[in-house]
Amino acid sequence: MTTATTPTPNSRQAQAWNGSVGTHWATHHDRYDTMLSGVNDALFEAAAIGAGDRVLDIGCGAGITTRIAARRAAHGHAVGVDISAPLLDRARASTASEGITNAAYEQADAQTHAFPTAGYDVAISRGGVMFFADHTAAFTNIARALRPGGRLVFVCPQPVDQDTEESRTLGLFAELLAREDGPEESPGHISPEAAADATAARTAMASFSEPARIHEALTAYEDVTVTPVPVETVWGQTSADAVDFILSRTPGRTVTAATRAALEEAFRPYATEFGIRMRAGVWLVTAVRPA
Repeated sequence: MTTATTPTPNSRQAQAWNGSVGTHWATHHDRYDTMLSGVNDALFEAAAIGAGDRVLDIGCGAGITTRIAARRAAHGHAVGVDISAPLLDRARASTASEGITNAAYEQADAQTHAFPTAGYDVAISRGGVMFFADHTAAFTNIARALRPGGRLVFVCPQPVDQDTEESRTLGLFAELLAREDGPEESPGHISPEAAADATAARTAMASFSEPARIHEALTAYEDVTVTPVPVETVWGQTSADAVDFILSRTPGRTVTAATRAALEEAFRPYATEFGIRMRAGVWLVTAVRPA
């Protein structure tokens, strides 16, 4: 098992996901799961998990996709793997409270972890595959864990410059916050540690968004497909709630009243009776380990 203190090719990500980033995701797991729930149908339809399948969930986070997989593999099992101890603690607690007995979790770096050879029928991921230092090495390692003919199915973001409601709004949000950042001695200055964690996560999320890069990384597979899937993301109940949530993702972040008003205004066009909802897009990627 890989721990947060064991040097790995993804040590910077381990630091972030066992630090402020992982703590925030674990604390707000319900909000993140709601935000990303729009991709679940496409992910699991493509995965076509059978009742007896052995499922590997890469970057399982708080475990909601592992639990869905375990329910579908009623006579098999699902194993969720993540580098983040806070998220895995939450995953185990939720799995126990829901009475799911065929799901388990491992804290490990999927790029290097010694998975059982041909131990799984299908590997899934709802975004966790973005954070590898070497995507080709990671996917080759995951291929060894799949039986011949086993399936890989994951979703990852499209490029940040895609012209969607979400990308336009979050781009404006980033511009407003950049103007707000003050010198290190200012009361609202973000700590270097929190800023580094947030930067590491954002950089990784953008590192695997081009279809050509995805194809290059999946050299150990055949029948690779990369399909655009439109989704709707949910950011909060109200504009104020959405701003509170995003600001909370970077500990120590404060803004002036004027900036706060501008941030809320950016979300207001997407307010519905079901919360702040914006159109976005992801890639749905499928591949097969050669038989």
